[in-house]
Amino acid sequence: MTGLGWLAAIIVGGIAGWLAEQFMKSNMGILMNIILGIVGAVVLNAILMFIVGSTLGGWIGQLIIGFIGACILIAIARAFRRST
Repeated sequence: MTGLGWLAAIIVGGIAGWLAEQFMKSNMGILMNIILGIVGAVVLNAILMFIVGSTLGGWIGQLIIGFIGACILIAIARAFRRST
């Protein structure tokens, strides 16, 4: 998470994960929300850097990236659970 400190990354990741949980109608708990938000942001930022060569900066940009990344991770987890 470029430009954000660890505490800010946890806060933004938690908010992004919570928003994704509400949007995807999932019930995973606060710790998983934070993890999904941070991991989602990191993964999506890496993909954006590879494809576009840039990422969204600042709190709002990272919140958007974390939200989208967390939604993608929730969808992947659901698909994986259904297939097994």
